[in-house]
Amino acid sequence: MKRNFFLAFALVWGLLLSVGALAQGEAFGPVRNAIRSSSSRDLAEFFAPTVELSFDGDKQSYSATQAEFVMKDFFAKHSPASFDFIHYGGSNEGTPYAVGKYTGKDGAYRMFVKMKAAGGNLKIATIDFTKEN
Repeated sequence: MKRNFFLAFALVWGLLLSVGALAQGEAFGPVRNAIRSSSSRDLAEFFAPTVELSFDGDKQSYSATQAEFVMKDFFAKHSPASFDFIHYGGSNEGTPYAVGKYTGKDGAYRMFVKMKAAGGNLKIATIDFTKEN
């Protein structure tokens, strides 16, 4: 009896976790598409009013408009050959994030994107690119 209860509990818990991961993945779908198409304009639609951008540890905060131009420059210099998110998660406070692999013409980058609630919607608060060796 205890074994059946444990199995049922484990099954329900697993289903709840996968639904949560799918929901987080859906929030990042349009972001993924904008990055794949190297569209800074489409990506900027998801920017919070202030966005922290980091390239190999060099972090700076930008307004959404400034961040759009920084990303446009990055895409021009490192156009994507491929991109996909490989992991979705969330903090204890419910802040969703995703980790992806961005492959450009000059190499591969590990990409971290964190969103936050702004104006009732999820908006990008942080994008971090780290070049892989």
